[in-house]
Amino acid sequence: MAKTLKVLFDGSVFRPAGPVDLEAGKKYTITIHPSTEDPNKDPAFDIASLAVDTHIPDLAEEHDHYLYGSPKRVAHE
Repeated sequence: MAKTLKVLFDGSVFRPAGPVDLEAGKKYTITIHPSTEDPNKDPAFDIASLAVDTHIPDLAEEHDHYLYGSPKRVAHE
């Protein structure tokens, strides 16, 4: 059964970009095709584009309060 894996070549070995469901110690034959994905399109390269204005001024300082309901650490005005 053929599988398609996304890999990164680090200069000496191919590293899978995610989980691999293959039997360890078994030999495999791979076929290499250059990726057509543009790495500059990865949102991680433009993290500011992922920002959302929540209108919560103390969200960064009090994220545990908003995520888990824990008491606020600092009194904000």
